[in-house]
Amino acid sequence: MEVVALVSGGKDSCFAMMRCLDYGHKARLLSSIRSPILPRFIRVSSTRPPSTLLLLAGDEVEDMFALLSEVKRQIPSISAVSSGAIASDYQRLRVESVCSRLGLVSLAYLWKQDQTLLLEEMIRRGIVAITVKVAALGLKPSSHLGKELAELKCHLLRMNESYGINVCGEGGEYETLTLDCPLFRNARIILDNYEIILHSADSIASVGILHPRSFHIEYKPYSSDGIGDGSVIQEISSCMYEVDEVMTHTDVEEKQTLSPAVDAYTNIGLCISKTGKNLRSIGCWIQDHSRASEGLKADLVAVLSRIDNELKEEGLGWVNVLYVHLYISNMKEFGLANEVYVSFITEKKCYLGVPSRSTIELPLVLVGLGKAYVEVLVSNELKKRVLHVQSISCWAPSCIGPYSQATLYGQILYMAGQLGLDPPTMKLCPGGPTAELELALQNSEAVANAFSCSIYSSAIHFLVYCSAQLTSDEKEEVEQTLQSSYITRLDCSTAGSYPTVLYVFAPDLPKGYASLHFYILARKEMETGMTQPAPSQAWSTEYSGLHDSCCQIHTIDGRICSAVVSVTSDIASKICSTAGQLYHTEENLKAMARFCAFQITKILADNNFSWDSITMLRFYYSVDHSVAADAMSCAFSEAFAELAEDNSSLRTDEAPFYNIVPVSGSGCSACTNDIITCELLASKPSLHTQPNCSL
Repeated sequence: MEVVALVSGGKDSCFAMMRCLDYGHKARLLSSIRSPILPRFIRVSSTRPPSTLLLLAGDEVEDMFALLSEVKRQIPSISAVSSGAIASDYQRLRVESVCSRLGLVSLAYLWKQDQTLLLEEMIRRGIVAITVKVAALGLKPSSHLGKELAELKCHLLRMNESYGINVCGEGGEYETLTLDCPLFRNARIILDNYEIILHSADSIASVGILHPRSFHIEYKPYSSDGIGDGSVIQEISSCMYEVDEVMTHTDVEEKQTLSPAVDAYTNIGLCISKTGKNLRSIGCWIQDHSRASEGLKADLVAVLSRIDNELKEEGLGWVNVLYVHLYISNMKEFGLANEVYVSFITEKKCYLGVPSRSTIELPLVLVGLGKAYVEVLVSNELKKRVLHVQSISCWAPSCIGPYSQATLYGQILYMAGQLGLDPPTMKLCPGGPTAELELALQNSEAVANAFSCSIYSSAIHFLVYCSAQLTSDEKEEVEQTLQSSYITRLDCSTAGSYPTVLYVFAPDLPKGYASLHFYILARKEMETGMTQPAPSQAWSTEYSGLHDSCCQIHTIDGRICSAVVSVTSDIASKICSTAGQLYHTEENLKAMARFCAFQITKILADNNFSWDSITMLRFYYSVDHSVAADAMSCAFSEAFAELAEDNSSLRTDEAPFYNIVPVSGSGCSACTNDIITCELLASKPSLHTQPNCSL
C-alpha cells in the first residue's frame, strides 16, 4: 500500500515508518503537526523518498482529518496511514477514527509490542534519537536531556525495575527527537547548541525541555544531495505545503442504511428464540419450505430487521449487543453480507463499541432455513468493555470491519473468532490447518493479554470451527496440535477442571481451515438462591448410566457452567427403540431430543443453575442424516414440553430458549461426528457487574 506517515520527529513514528517498509509498503509522503521544538524541517528519504511534507498547526482530531483529507486530494493513491502508537489507546483511536471516516487503513506496527525489546531493536537498527523532554521519577533534566537512547538504555531499564516507568516513554516519561536513522538516506541532523528549560522544578519528578538553538545537516557519504545548504533547502521548500486552516468538510459519504418497512417481511416465516433474562441470546432464522429465497441480501435484511424490532420492543438497541454469530449459506457472498450488516450495526448505534462477531458458512438452504441465520448475545445493562483495534499491527489481526476482537461483560470475556492470520500482513499463514491453528492460538492469547488474561489459565469454553474439507488425517493432526499446543499447557489449578472443547465443521470459513473462539472467565462472587430445574424422575431411570459417557462439564465456583453433550451413534443405539435403523425417523428424533433435554436439565440441576441462567444453548445436528430443520425443531419442542409437565419453572408457551443449528459435523473430537451435539453456557447474576478480567 502507498502510505502517508504521521511523523512527530520522535523515535516511534520514525521506527513505525521503517516497519512499514519492512512489510513492503511504500512511504509516499510525511505529514506532521507543527513542532515548537524544531522550527525547520528536514526531508528524509527511503528507497523511494517521500515526495511531500505536509504541516498543520494544531493537534485536534478535526485538524488531522483536514490534513489527511488534503493528502487524499493531492495523492489519491494513498490508502494507508502510519503512526507510532505503542500503548496509547487515545492516540490509536484518534488515528483510527479519522482513517475510518476517510476510507484509509491505519498501520500501527509498534502497537502492544514489548517495550524493552522494542527499544533494543530501535537502537540496534540505527535509530539515533535524543531526549528533548523528561518528566518522570528517575529522569533529571540536567543529567538526561540531550542524551541518546543508546546511552540511556541501561538507566531506563533500571528505572523500569525501580519505579515501573515505560522504557519507551509511553507514559509521557520522556520525548525524543530523531537525529539519524536508516530512513535518512542523504543526511543526518547535528545539534550544535541548545538550552535546557526547566518547566517544573518538582522535587520528585522535575519536568525539563531541550530547546535547540542551532543545528546543521551533515551529509552522508555517497549522498546525491550533498551540494550545499541553499539548494537542498530550495528543493525541500518547493515540495512543502502547509494546511493552516481546519477545512470545512463532510465525512466520506456514509453507506445507505437499509431500513425496510416491517410489513415488507410479513410473508416470510421468521422464527425467534430467546434464552435467559438479563443476559440472553436472541436468535432469528427463516423456516419456510414453501418460500423460495430472494437471495442472501433479502434474507439477512429480514432477519436483522426482526432482531432490531425485538430489541426495540424490549427498550434496547444494538448497543446492548455483546456478540453476534452470523451464519450465511455461501461464504462467497461474505462481502454482501458485510454490507447489509454494517447498515444495521454501526459505530454510531454501538457507541460503547461494536459487538464481537464470528461468521461461518452453514448448510442452511439444505435444511430449509433460508440463506441467513443470526444469533446475538444481549445484555439489559450498558456495562461492557470492548476492544476494537482497527489498525494493522504486529500484535494480533486487526478488525477493520464492524466488529471487535473481544467484549468483556461481567465475569466473561467473549472473544471473536481468530483465524491463522499473520497480523502485520493480514495474510493466512502457510502450512495448512495445523499451522493455522497454532497461529490462531497465538492471536487469541494476544487478545486475552490485552485484558490481563490468558487462554491458558481460565478459559471456560473453546469452540473450534473447522473446514468440512479437511481429510481424516488432517482432522487428527488438528486435534493432536490442539492437545500439544493448548490442552497440555492449561493451568487448571484454580478451576479444577478443563474447559469444554467443541469441534464444529462448516462447509466454508472466511479464509482458512480453522477458526478459534474462546469464552474466558473473570472471577467474582455471585448471587445464589435461584429456583433450580429438576429432571424428570421417569427419564432419570431411563437414561441412568449414560451421563458421564456423553458429557463434558466445566464449572467455576458454582457461578459459571459450560457443558457439551454428545449424542454419538453409540449413544443413539442405546436410547432409540429402533436400534440399527436410520436415526432420522420421527420416533428416533424424539428419543434423542428427550435425551438431550434430560442431560441439559440434569447439568443445570446438579450445578444449581436455573433455566433463566442460560446464556446460550445450541443443538448442532449433522446434515448428513438428511433431517429438515422443522422436523428437528418439532422433536425438541415436544421434548421440552414433556419435560415442562414435571417442571413448573420451565415455560414452553413462549419462544424457544435454544437454537437448532445445521452443520456439516460436530463433536468433542475432531475425528468423531455426533448425530446431535448440545452446547450450553450458563451464568448466575453477579453482585458486582464490572470486574477486572483475571484469567
